[in-house]
Amino acid sequence: MENSLQLATRFREVLLDGKWIANTNLRDQLSDLNWTEATQKMGSLNTIAALSYHLNYYIAGVLQVFEGGALEIRDKYSFDLPPIESHEAWGKLLNTLWSNTERFAARVELMSDAQLAAAFVDPKYGDYRRNIEGMIEHCYYHLGQIVLIKKMIRAGGVIA
Repeated sequence: MENSLQLATRFREVLLDGKWIANTNLRDQLSDLNWTEATQKMGSLNTIAALSYHLNYYIAGVLQVFEGGALEIRDKYSFDLPPIESHEAWGKLLNTLWSNTERFAARVELMSDAQLAAAFVDPKYGDYRRNIEGMIEHCYYHLGQIVLIKKMIRAGGVIA
């Protein structure tokens, strides 16, 4: 259980409350963004809203497996963000992301070392630990993008 607690803590750090690795976390970065900033396009980059949706898509898809369901997520759908055209729509996306994040971390906390070492859905996907660590790394990757895009938006399109 110590391993699962460490993984859950690392997952929460990148998304909800950590500062140790990047001196920030996703919730800190998104908390002061309004919906127009979140949907503002910067050249060919994804919007912050699209990146937030993308992260939630994978968190929710893997969480579904943790909760006994099938692995139904597909890369080709991971950026199919429904239109965000209001404060309420942006808030709904964020609330879903935070809720799924906490549920994901809570499920990880309950995993035994044997489950962490077990094949995730199919042996070709590796074990549970690899998928959880991959999710953490994926979140840090997109957190970095979000930080830079946010700086560009607030600097009027360029980073000074």
